Amino acid sequence: MKKRNKQFKDFNRDHKKADVAGRGDWIYGRRPVLEVLRAGGRHIYDAVLPVPVVDTSELAEIRAAVLKQGLAFRVMDREELDQLCDGGNHQGVALRTGGFPYVSFEQILHDVKERRDALVVLLDHIEDPQNIGSILRSANAAGVTGVILPEDRAAGVTPAAVRASAGASEYMRVAKVVNLVRAIQSLQAEGVWVTALDRSESSRDYTTVDFSGRVGLVVGSEGKGVSRLVRERSDFVASIPMLGEVHSLNAGVASAIAMYEIVRQRGTKG
Repeated sequence: MKKRNKQFKDFNRDHKKADVAGRGDWIYGRRPVLEVLRAGGRHIYDAVLPVPVVDTSELAEIRAAVLKQGLAFRVMDREELDQLCDGGNHQGVALRTGGFPYVSFEQILHDVKERRDALVVLLDHIEDPQNIGSILRSANAAGVTGVILPEDRAAGVTPAAVRASAGASEYMRVAKVVNLVRAIQSLQAEGVWVTALDRSESSRDYTTVDFSGRVGLVVGSEGKGVSRLVRERSDFVASIPMLGEVHSLNAGVASAIAMYEIVRQRGTKG
């Protein structure tokens, strides 16, 4: 009987969670939630806010934005919100939203044609959403034109990636493509010079690459790096010197270093 009661309680708990969760993504944490509200790129179904006691300036801005947009909001106990956010650090705040608003690859190409200094970052099958988020945050800070992801065997802009980006993802143009090599060829046809970050015998120091004009930067996956076909299709292969015992950097760190070398070469006036 005790076992049956436990199963019944577990069923009710899971069923309740499914009802509360509803459709869409749960974006959580004060900074990511605030940037989602500011950016205005997603449909927002409802919001979870803490009981108003003494709001910090950030929390007060979130509450004001939720009220201004006429969004439904509620208070949820911590355990329930922990479950919805898979144990993430939600700080008592969450939004249930539509999925990330990807743009088409054609839109990225259009933006490239409009900018003589366009910078496109291509992610070669990166599967860790934390790295995706870190890269999107750096890309936003470095003024990147657009980011391209493969449709298969790669992480997308998930709630975990949004959290890791501190909400910067909401301001980025991100496109998914079926074939990364064909995407590179299309960019090259528009005058983009593509550099793949990869440690190999043929690679050159990343600071020796001329990053003027339209630039594409390829960042490889955590384990395998840049795939052979992508590397062969790129115009240059560059690496970051490793002077210690560790022989690689994670994708988020490596991409940030390379992006800011591009910023350095172009000057910091934007």
